[in-house]
Amino acid sequence: MNSQTVLEQDLFSPVQIGPYQLNNRIVMAPLTRCRSDDDNVPTEMNRIYYQQRATAGLIITEGTQISPQGAGYPNTPGIYNDQQVEAWKRITDSVHAQGGHIFLQLWHVGRVSYQGIQPNDQAPVAPSSIKIAGDYKQPHALKLSEIDDILYDYRNAAKNALAAGFDGVEIHAANGYLIDQFLRDGSNNRTDQYGGDYKNRIRFLFEVLHAVTHIWGNDRVGVRLSPTNPFNSMSDSNPEELFKYVVKQLNSFNLAYLHMVEGALSFSDTTTEIPAFDSRSLRDIYQGTYMANLGYTKQSANQAIQNGKADLVSFGDLFISNPDLPERFLHNVPLNKTNMDTRYGGTEKGYIDYPQFDFSYV
Repeated sequence: MNSQTVLEQDLFSPVQIGPYQLNNRIVMAPLTRCRSDDDNVPTEMNRIYYQQRATAGLIITEGTQISPQGAGYPNTPGIYNDQQVEAWKRITDSVHAQGGHIFLQLWHVGRVSYQGIQPNDQAPVAPSSIKIAGDYKQPHALKLSEIDDILYDYRNAAKNALAAGFDGVEIHAANGYLIDQFLRDGSNNRTDQYGGDYKNRIRFLFEVLHAVTHIWGNDRVGVRLSPTNPFNSMSDSNPEELFKYVVKQLNSFNLAYLHMVEGALSFSDTTTEIPAFDSRSLRDIYQGTYMANLGYTKQSANQAIQNGKADLVSFGDLFISNPDLPERFLHNVPLNKTNMDTRYGGTEKGYIDYPQFDFSYV
């Protein structure tokens, strides 16, 4: 951490995460865009997209499935074969050439998988056979041996991310995907060592964490949580008790950061809803580097940093339509609006064609 007092810090203050000093505290949040090829390999278009946004203090990639089983949506990238590794290497090289830093988000969707996505159109997997609302298949409850197989997939994906030149990885334990499904009792009614009491339900998260940190070391690994997000039919009978315990356990890991989705996910960065309990209070428990997410503006992000409520802030929707978001924040120039019709899938339109501001006139 730099020598400035908290009150003097803002989005443009350098910050240390693990072995890296970031130029600013403006983080590009992970954003599923569904623009990889049909074999889940990143493309040249993806390379340009990330390179355009390399002035972020840190880029966290879109969710990247650790195996074919981990996929839930079409044209999302993977990190489980050599072709994917080579494609990601071109992306990390491009970001590094611009002086940026980039972490890969490791992802397994669990039960949140559409028809035709799973290998051989098999049923998706989950901690329990509890179906998500909507047009989804009944999931298959994982056997203990199958959980071991997924832990192997996380280790292998972590090795591949290292080979692809990433600066670190983020474990996606949020937003109703597999790890979150294990954590919350609305999706986990197991009666073995992975179910029942919340001290059992957190087991899978920490086994994944041990597997990944064994490859990367603790200080190049982040974890993303969303304690009060109901997205993907998620619920828990006592989220406050559960996530306070999770965060206390994470304190001993000396991670690169804890990335907190501080409320209910929406499809913009304007959410202000505070359900169940105020998950921002978990910042008072976490002793490491804390990254806040959801609904932040430049003003509210600066205020959170100055008040010690965050060390970094991640922005989602604003980075879709503003590849030069840090520069726009710095010079207080207008922001582009996101075209929601081109958010998922498609061509370069609404992906790499958002205009950058001409700062020569500022």
